[in-house]
Amino acid sequence: MKILIAEDEFTTRMLVQVSLENWGYRVESVADGHEAWSILKQKAAPHIAILDWEMPELDGLEVCRRIKEMGTENPPYIILLTARDQKKDIVKGFDAGADDYMTKPFNDNELIARVRVAERLVRTQTSLLESVTELKDVLNQLEMIQGGMEVCQSCCKVLSNTDNEWYSIQEVVKHHGDLRFIHSICPDCNQE
Repeated sequence: MKILIAEDEFTTRMLVQVSLENWGYRVESVADGHEAWSILKQKAAPHIAILDWEMPELDGLEVCRRIKEMGTENPPYIILLTARDQKKDIVKGFDAGADDYMTKPFNDNELIARVRVAERLVRTQTSLLESVTELKDVLNQLEMIQGGMEVCQSCCKVLSNTDNEWYSIQEVVKHHGDLRFIHSICPDCNQE
């Protein structure tokens, strides 16, 4: 899983990056919020982002707000990593859209534990979205079957749901407009 680190302080950025890479994660790191935002708004953005609060260009809170405003179905999981440790700051971070909050200096074991939680949640969210997409496809297919009209594969006559009679496809389209058809065989063609 790919993780983005946005931290303007070089030493902290390198410590986080080396720790994550040692645990097998692919890491992309940037030094300011503008670069982080450019990466996170892309379609193939990393699924987890570790953002510093105070960065040049855009701060971590503004990046969180922008991601939240995008309204994507599966936004990145955001961990704010900051020296701000006051309760009001923690609340402000969560209100801006952060999913987790860590204070500096950070502990390697705590960082990996939080990243693993983030990874589990990202995988669960992705799996749920895939299931929802599959269910929507199945429902669309069921609606098409239930609302569709049978069309004879041989003569192209259409079975009317209202009077159970077979009509030419031109007549049906002329009177009903946008219809869904189900391939079938009319009684006349079935006897041939």
